[in-house]
Amino acid sequence: MKGLGVGLIGSGFMGKCHAIAWNAVGTAFPDVERPRLVHLGDADADLAARRAREFGFARGSGDWHAVVEDPEVDVVSVTAPNQFHAEMTLAALKAGKHVWCEKPMATSLADAEMMAKAARESDRIAALGYNYIQSPAIRHIGRLLDQGAIGEPNHLRIEMDEDFMADPETPFGWKHASTSGYGALDDFAVHPLSLISVLFGRVGRVICDMTKPYADRAAGDGTRRAVETYDTASTLLRLENGMAATLLVNRSAWGRKGRIAVQIFGSKGSILFDQERFNEFQLYTTSDSPAEQGYRTVLIGPAHEPYGTFVPAPGHGLGFNDLKTIECRELVARIGGDMAARLIGFEAGLEIERTVHAMARSFDEGRWIGLR
Repeated sequence: MKGLGVGLIGSGFMGKCHAIAWNAVGTAFPDVERPRLVHLGDADADLAARRAREFGFARGSGDWHAVVEDPEVDVVSVTAPNQFHAEMTLAALKAGKHVWCEKPMATSLADAEMMAKAARESDRIAALGYNYIQSPAIRHIGRLLDQGAIGEPNHLRIEMDEDFMADPETPFGWKHASTSGYGALDDFAVHPLSLISVLFGRVGRVICDMTKPYADRAAGDGTRRAVETYDTASTLLRLENGMAATLLVNRSAWGRKGRIAVQIFGSKGSILFDQERFNEFQLYTTSDSPAEQGYRTVLIGPAHEPYGTFVPAPGHGLGFNDLKTIECRELVARIGGDMAARLIGFEAGLEIERTVHAMARSFDEGRWIGLR
């Protein structure tokens, strides 16, 4: 397969993450033809040209339309702010490009539905940036569940916390405006929901509460502006398989840097995982002798695919960008016709969006909301 021609829209944190993945995927995975980094777009032409040089793209443009319309571009990475995802993705699909769009799909359910419809009607691959499902630890946990290592799972708890909005003096930014979505639900809850999707399936019904730890924040003109999004959300879920779950997310949690804590309880044991220590997980099984029962730490290594593709020795650890490189490989495989590649496509992504909007509706109406 000829190396894909890559276009990138946005050169911030996630744009650089995508660029690192596109640069690394051919080295990490020998079955991938090295992609061609063709065109980078950003809001400012000078910034786009500078980032293109830094990230290894052949050229940069101050108009994202130029990336989408470039005949040398086969696949477009969309890493612009949330409110632009729908317009950019729809334009890329219309232009016949494959799409790798960062989460969330869009800030409205209607836009997400349009994106899913456009993907269905095209012959292109459209995937979302849910790289945490690529973790070798999460992949192995999935295998343990399939093998019945902890019996029948009956209760799930997931928490996602960071503290980048914990300081009340942090100025008002685009993530505090309603144009970015609901807040922690769009920004954070979608990631745990992606884990639920690959490990347990679909959500059946939800009831949610949200809060604003700080009512306003400093604006650039010396005044204060009311915060329009919610930094915390607490949700009870009932999965379609009958399993009970709780989901707690907080963008203002002092001391938490990148935590996704997963606790899975079953009839014959339990599994604990924390994204801040994502090169290990804890396993408890009742099959051990009663005198020796207890949580044991499983350290991730080459036995947990695809760790060994990066490092031949256990205990050295992978990082966030490695997960994105794994996701990039899965995207390239899907584009090449491997429909078993591990991705959150637009159909599964739309299910996550529907769950998020059901949570928000539950908060507004103060009741359980069913998704069917």
